[in-house]
Order: sequence, then structure tokens, then C-alpha cells
Amino acid sequence: MNNYFKITSTIGGRYFLVAGIAFLFFYILYKNKFISTKIQQRFPAKQDYLREIFYSVITILIFGLVPVIFIFNEDVSKYTQLYKKIDERGWTYFIGIFPLMLFIHDTYFYWMHRLMHHKKLFKYFHLVHHQSTNPSPWAAYAFHPLEAVVEAAILIVFLFIMPVHRLHFFLFFFFMIVYNVYGHLGWELYPKNFHTTKIGRWINTSVAHNQHHQFFKGNYSLYFLFWDRWMGTLRDDYDQQFEKVQSR
Repeated sequence: MNNYFKITSTIGGRYFLVAGIAFLFFYILYKNKFISTKIQQRFPAKQDYLREIFYSVITILIFGLVPVIFIFNEDVSKYTQLYKKIDERGWTYFIGIFPLMLFIHDTYFYWMHRLMHHKKLFKYFHLVHHQSTNPSPWAAYAFHPLEAVVEAAILIVFLFIMPVHRLHFFLFFFFMIVYNVYGHLGWELYPKNFHTTKIGRWINTSVAHNQHHQFFKGNYSLYFLFWDRWMGTLRDDYDQQFEKVQSR
């Protein structure tokens, strides 16, 4: 129980810190100053924010269970590839697998995301998240409990396919919540013409994910656009929308 409290406090603290700062900056302090560059010009209603926070708290409670079961329970963790000391594999390995973790998570997310959009699964798993047709930073973790379980399972995937240290998870999931909040921010932070650069055309943006929430179809990726481009699911109007938003 003590481990569970510490883990949920860490996950919840990251969520409220990152989403809270973004919300304070864009939705309260500089709401009027930046309105012209908002992806969707309207703002969500108060009840939308409350719904997103409510489901995010449930998600945090579910997210906290996975490390308790698979990392802090030695009867289970002994079957994983979790290692305790960074020196066991060195700093080169420790740092070097972060790009691989990003690609694996992005791949997992893309295919699970598309599967949850299947008409037989959508209302049970993903509808709650898509109630935010005009998402705010609070939507980052606004999942139905079933979807929260699916999202949390990436930690289990990591534990069983590669050697990982606890610090990997702390740093990786901190980056994940930052990028997730950016994806639901409602503003585009990348510079004009970023989407046409050699690197930028493969990077997922807030515009791309905002389109997914608005139209429910296409743009299924998390960090990158590899799978959307390879599978032909990047929306045809993505480039046009990015340019429209940044031209403001």
C-alpha cells in the first residue's frame, strides 16, 4: 500500500504539474493574448475540464497498480528484465535505449489506438477520451478505465522485451506526460514550416492530434508520424491545417 501511494502520488503529481502549468499559461493568464493562434478558436466548457480531470484521476489510480504488481512485487518482477544497478549495463546502454523505447511505445500506441477505433470496441474503450472534441491539457489522461489499462500495459511490454531500470520509467513517463499534454494543448508550439522539414515531417504535432479529436479519424500516432505516413492514415488536410494555424 505504501508503494502504491508513492507511485500514484508521483504519477498524479506529474500530471497536475505539467497539465496545470500549461492550463494556467494558455487558458487563464494569456487566454486572450494567444486566442488568435489557438488551433480551434473556441474554448471547452467548464464541465469539459471537470470531466477530463475526473477521468484522469481514475487513470492515475489505474496506472499506479501496474508498477506495484510488476516492479515492486518481487514474486513477479523476477520474471521480468528489470535490473537494479545502472552499472550492470552502463550509461551508454541506459541512455541509448530511450529512442528505442519511444519507437516501441509509438508503435504500440498507434496499433492499439486504431484497434480501439473499431466500431465494436470504440464505445467501450475510447469514447470517453473522444468526448474532448476540443481537448485541453487536462485531457492527457482522460481515459475510460478499460483504455487506461491498455495504455498502462506498455510498461509491461518494456519489462518483458528489454532490460530496463526503474529510472528509465521515471524519465520516460515524465517525457510522455509532457508530450501528451502538448498534444492536447490546443496550441501549436512548433515553428512555422516545421512540418515540411526533413525531421518535422516525421514528428507528431499538436495540430495533428487536435485534428484526430475533432474529426475522430486519421492521425493515430503519439510521438512520430511514421506509422500514419506508412499506413496512409495521416489526414490529407494535415499540412493545410498546420499552415493555417501557424499563419495566424
